[in-house]
Amino acid sequence: MPRSFALRVTVAATALALTLAACGGGSDEPANKASDAGTHTVSTVMGEVKVKDAPKRVVVLDTDALDSAVTLGFTPVGATTVADGAPFSTYLPEDRLKGVKPVGVIGEPNLEAINALKPDLILSSKVRDEKNYKSLSQIAPTVFSDTTGPTWRENFELHADALGKRNEAASVVAGYDAHIKRLTTTLGGPAAAKKIKVGFVRFVEGADTRLYLNDTFVGSVFKDLQVGRPANQDTTGFSLDVSPEQIDKANADVIFYSTYGDPKQAKETDTVGGPLWKSLDAVKKGMAFKVDDNVWMLGIGYTGAGKVLDEMEKDYTSAAKR
Repeated sequence: MPRSFALRVTVAATALALTLAACGGGSDEPANKASDAGTHTVSTVMGEVKVKDAPKRVVVLDTDALDSAVTLGFTPVGATTVADGAPFSTYLPEDRLKGVKPVGVIGEPNLEAINALKPDLILSSKVRDEKNYKSLSQIAPTVFSDTTGPTWRENFELHADALGKRNEAASVVAGYDAHIKRLTTTLGGPAAAKKIKVGFVRFVEGADTRLYLNDTFVGSVFKDLQVGRPANQDTTGFSLDVSPEQIDKANADVIFYSTYGDPKQAKETDTVGGPLWKSLDAVKKGMAFKVDDNVWMLGIGYTGAGKVLDEMEKDYTSAAKR
């Protein structure tokens, strides 16, 4: 970090500390209690953080925080991307991302770019940005969740608290719960859904193929639906990695699959065209569906989850009618 920038954020942090002291603010107030006019305290994995009741200039440093902000009606002033030059999450409404400035890539935010946007709130996670927490906190109040992925619901509640949108969040959660209930009914109800073994396969360029386990975003959505899982995937952890010669381990009644990168380089083309894939129960029954990797992998939030449910319902019901 350039010395001049470090000096600027240090001076800003000192001024902020003096302002809070003059207002009688302290760090020993209970979480979520209004401490003085226009602010409230949020309990985070990094400790209690005082934020504005109605922040206006929000910077988000991961896809779950971006989903939360947009879902709750915010257009962030800045956000990270999954790779240099990559677009923001394409499943989100384009008009809600208009004007958002890129501020580096996930896990490697550009601190000077963030500071230039003069944010009044920064959202990220400990797993992504613990090393940057001190510097980010000198720029603006910084709220971290612990991690991402399967904790997306808890993270959303934290983001909503920080954004001053807890009432709106309750409505979002109720809508998701209703969506889950509708799709579970489409599957025949909880008892019938539990008998349907559902798997998710991701072909990844430069890596083995991944069968996603329960401690993932898609795994948590399957759990909400109360669908069954293949025994080798119904376990804790992130993924079971397999070679094309082991794709029989992906066997399930219903398979959703996506591809990251070039399909040929990710081994999707050869695997899906091979005899082992064609011998899987889901494939033989016409119940293997290719889905949008951007939604299923980056949509770690209520808007993304809603699109996942929409895609599942569309694919499942269309196949069932054949």
